[in-house]
Amino acid sequence: MSLKIRLARGGAKKRPFYRIVVAESRFARDGRFVERIGSYNPMLTKEDPNRVLIEVERAKHWLSKGALPTERVQHFFAKLGLMDAPARHDQTKQDKPKAKAVERAKANAEAAAKAAEAPAAEA
Repeated sequence: MSLKIRLARGGAKKRPFYRIVVAESRFARDGRFVERIGSYNPMLTKEDPNRVLIEVERAKHWLSKGALPTERVQHFFAKLGLMDAPARHDQTKQDKPKAKAVERAKANAEAAAKAAEAPAAEA
């Protein structure tokens, strides 16, 4: 039996609301759970104190029993000082230009530098 502390989605379409629950890892995301220990409402502003509500004592209890939080819940716990923040995973390389594009840009920059030097040398 593997316990997880995770988010269970509720709310209407395009109006999400999440319960922070302790559940067995094999149970469905929105299905059966052992205990509800908080809530997360992403529709509220980041400064709103009701955006993330967690029963800290119950969270400590379940962490001591070996329940593992998901990455998002671990962020919430880190802000409360219950545990360290998860390691950040950098984005993929999809946003970076490909090798040929880098070569082409370098060649264009060199050509522009030569063109800028040539009129200066003639003057």
